[in-house]
Amino acid sequence: MAFELKKLLTDVFHTQPGEVVVVACDVPHGALADHEKWKDRRAMAAQWREAFVELGRAGGFETRPLLTFEATGASGADLPAKALLGGQTATTMDEALLSSTLAVFLTQYSATAALDAFCRRKEDFRAASLPGLERRMEQSALAADYGEVARRCRILDEILKGAERLEVRFSTGHRCAFDLRWRKPEVDDGYLPRGKPGDRIINLPSGETFIVPYEGERAGEPSRTEGELPIKREGEQIVLEVTANRIAKVEGAGPQAERLRGYFAVDAARANIAEVAFGCNDWAVVTGNVLEDEKAGFHWAYGRSDHLGGTVGVKAFLKPENVVHHDVVYAKGNPIQVAEAVVVGPAGRREVIRDGAYRVF
Repeated sequence: MAFELKKLLTDVFHTQPGEVVVVACDVPHGALADHEKWKDRRAMAAQWREAFVELGRAGGFETRPLLTFEATGASGADLPAKALLGGQTATTMDEALLSSTLAVFLTQYSATAALDAFCRRKEDFRAASLPGLERRMEQSALAADYGEVARRCRILDEILKGAERLEVRFSTGHRCAFDLRWRKPEVDDGYLPRGKPGDRIINLPSGETFIVPYEGERAGEPSRTEGELPIKREGEQIVLEVTANRIAKVEGAGPQAERLRGYFAVDAARANIAEVAFGCNDWAVVTGNVLEDEKAGFHWAYGRSDHLGGTVGVKAFLKPENVVHHDVVYAKGNPIQVAEAVVVGPAGRREVIRDGAYRVF
């Protein structure tokens, strides 16, 4: 079936009469070099805006001129204070977003955490974040049956509720246990109607159930997240040693390992284990684009976590430009995969993944 943008927007957002929609994209500046995928994403933003305009004529809602702003240069960073509407009219980000009911951001650098902060500031506001969106996704993860995606998200949500820990064994033989005490899972299932209860921000393409590991914020109760997390960068295998929910050591003799040691040494907040998640969009394909890769299977992230229900926010970093939320994916198609993932809770042990495949759907 051919991809239909207006159908996707209708199915996901269920926009109502009287709403105000803003579609946004970031633009390169200074040392942030432009490239073809970024250019095409800005063209897609204009096309998505025009689709909303057409839907609004029949649906009785307003779509603002395209909102553009200087790229932050870092995923997870706060948005700039100033922006432009239609490329000409100056506005503030506060005015543009807080006067809207729905924001859709097609960006190079993830604005998910920043948009979540706006959701907390205004009750009648919701947002979709699409960092790194590519046109080819119209034939993959964006074209999924989102009813099936939602069903899978709910199954994983029920499994993670009340869980004490998640035990993961990787295809390399390394193991890590994630402490899930005092945390609750959330779902990103591709549905974002006005007045949606709970979390009012999603990624598109959607399809994951996620949870933030306990980060040790309770006095006298350290986090029990510990183990070894294997990753591969440019063919180089690296092992991250985790203690008390922090990356404590980077094992590896190559240049990529050395770069990571320097990266985490710059700011300790970067080493926080910020998320574990199960991507469950069966149309998602692994290509190296994290936005879609993470919807295909298991992943974890380091850095900022407050936008997902954790405690590490911008103020935990030494300076705003150090802020990061970076996902590491182990879905089929990645060089390292999950041999076994088991959720442990009051009811016992529940196997979720075995040899890279889900056992719960």
